[in-house]
Amino acid sequence: MTEERIKDMLDAREYKELKEELETNMYPVDLAEILEEFDQKHMVLVFRLLAKEEAAETFSYMNSDMREDLINALTDSELEEIMEEMYLDDTVDVLEEMPANVVDRLLMVTDAEKRQQINQLLQYPEDSAGSVMNVDYIALRREMTVADSILKIRQVGLNRETIYTCYVTEQRHLIGQVDIKELLTSSESKTVEEIMDTNMLYARTTDDQEDVANIITKYGLIALPIVDHENCMVGIVTVDDAMQVLQDETTEDISIMAGVNPNEDSYFGTSIFEHVKSRIPWLLFLMLSATVTQMIMNSYENALALMPQLAGFVPMLTGTGGNCGSQSSTLVIRGLAVGEIEFSDLFKVIWKEIRIAFCISIILSVVNGIRIMLMGQGDAMMAFTIGLTMACTVLIAKVVGCTLPLIAKKIGLDPAIMATPLISTLVDISTISVYFAIVSYVFHL
Repeated sequence: MTEERIKDMLDAREYKELKEELETNMYPVDLAEILEEFDQKHMVLVFRLLAKEEAAETFSYMNSDMREDLINALTDSELEEIMEEMYLDDTVDVLEEMPANVVDRLLMVTDAEKRQQINQLLQYPEDSAGSVMNVDYIALRREMTVADSILKIRQVGLNRETIYTCYVTEQRHLIGQVDIKELLTSSESKTVEEIMDTNMLYARTTDDQEDVANIITKYGLIALPIVDHENCMVGIVTVDDAMQVLQDETTEDISIMAGVNPNEDSYFGTSIFEHVKSRIPWLLFLMLSATVTQMIMNSYENALALMPQLAGFVPMLTGTGGNCGSQSSTLVIRGLAVGEIEFSDLFKVIWKEIRIAFCISIILSVVNGIRIMLMGQGDAMMAFTIGLTMACTVLIAKVVGCTLPLIAKKIGLDPAIMATPLISTLVDISTISVYFAIVSYVFHL
């Protein structure tokens, strides 16, 4: 169903037909995207045609501006229905994005029990497992029969985010888990204790959300149980939440690697001022750090005066070094993100990058030397000098590019910080220093 089709039906006041089509032919996530193009009046009108469940799910997929417009337009009773239907983790996500006055109104229409659960989740550290978990899960007792368990799932499953994995608890302590497949294929007289799996993975509320998401991805889990400091089960992180966490973390890493401070809003949803604010710090740093490169070149003014053609090779050498460093850092950061590389692999990674650098430097040096000779930019000695500088530059760039992200991870920093902007600056300084040192020695300048 397209945006134009919905608008045409609204203009024709075909509300009953539109309601039926929205229920049968539209996914909430797609509808949320379409409603971004609607003005507030038509967005509210379409939203009120949705059933409670679809309305709550569509609301959870909207951006913060759309949510705020809807909240301001809907009545308290309508908001109460939405809050009742939304899963707790989605509710917390909404509240974290809203201004204080909107949060107060949403909490006013939320029942006391859910409000208490919301406050508990909001107390967990940002980016922790506790901040993204859902407290709505199915808990079973070990003495329950399969028939009793299935009956309980039928009674409470509608209000749970997932029923595919149930958790066995004793005085709130997690002692096992059982899949719905195991329940449906086992004899009704068997007890949960007979079929439950006690060898299970879990995480703690204070664990990093990215680590939790990686566990879910690595082991192909539908959900991962979360326990508190007393080993009592308090919630689960589901696979859809894990995917969102990984998407957010990847977006953050890409922003940092590009020299942009992370921003949770969309590109078009971010103001010009916010874009400038997020980009200017790194740009200022890179601009001012170029002063070091300029100082090094100024110290070789006499060499440049005797051989002006030396300056023409500087952009090519620094550009190649920056590109080589970025390649290594990107691959190492990716390896760290998926758990393929650890800090203990530092020397193994360095040794591999050195061998890669050796092969790459030979190819680049030979090709560049031939280019210099054919284009008449210098003699064989100049070609040799540039080739030697190229080899040193590639080696330095590869080692720096693979080492800094690992060191950053070890000391608790985001490895992406050590990506393109910082590595390029360090490689530029190293390249200029090595270049003029080699030139001065070879040509006795």
